Amino acid sequence: MRPLEVFIQGVGLWAPAVATWADFKPWLDGAQPDAEPGKPRADVLPANERRRAPDSVLLAAAVAGQAVSASGLDPANLASVFSSAHGDQAITDYMCATLAQSPAGLSPTRFHNSVHNAPAGYWTIATVCHAACSAISAGDASFGAGLLEAAAQAVADDHPVLLAAFDTQGHGPLLSMTQVTLPFATALVLSPSRTPRSMARLVIATAPITTVTRARDDRLHAWTTANPSAAGLPLLEALAHGAGADVVLAASAGMALHVRGETLT
Repeated sequence: MRPLEVFIQGVGLWAPAVATWADFKPWLDGAQPDAEPGKPRADVLPANERRRAPDSVLLAAAVAGQAVSASGLDPANLASVFSSAHGDQAITDYMCATLAQSPAGLSPTRFHNSVHNAPAGYWTIATVCHAACSAISAGDASFGAGLLEAAAQAVADDHPVLLAAFDTQGHGPLLSMTQVTLPFATALVLSPSRTPRSMARLVIATAPITTVTRARDDRLHAWTTANPSAAGLPLLEALAHGAGADVVLAASAGMALHVRGETLT
């Protein structure tokens, strides 16, 4: 595959210590947040939906909203890729326990929210978006697989694409299997061409997987081992510092993405 060139138009981020991309660099530089982020602010959702929405939807919608707002693009016309290794683990744990103990008591609302593309559905409904939307999973390589899918769509269709990657904290017996001990989400709006709002340029190539790049900040490395959607942090770390990026990210069990990036002024 020939390398894909795309431009980052906007970034979103939510983690236990920082609630937005704007807070990320100061936090890396040692600034302490005024308070814990609390629940993700998914302002794009109507108030009633926000109250009912599960954590997976709040995470995905919050970072997608940040990235699209920074891009200046209309979300109603923006194609999207939603990536998650495990979906909403709290709901999956509830579903498994309820089906095993009292199947007739299963909540229709939680069943509705259990599907892997629920966050994508909430997003497209809230933004009245009729553009192409997909939801993918590739285990621990889900961020890389999502980045490859979004970049390929942007280049092939010559149109910006939103990528939102998210995973909730593990619950119940699932936690021992997934080892996801904290929630995390990030989003990128990728364009096939440079615009006045372009923040960074990425060149993405595929290669056989060897060793993926580790984040330099030990706190970020801890996040990448605690949540598969945080796998892109080595790239975001370099871009936040305004440095050139040269990172390797897993995109499947046997394939890696070699991503070179440079910030733009």
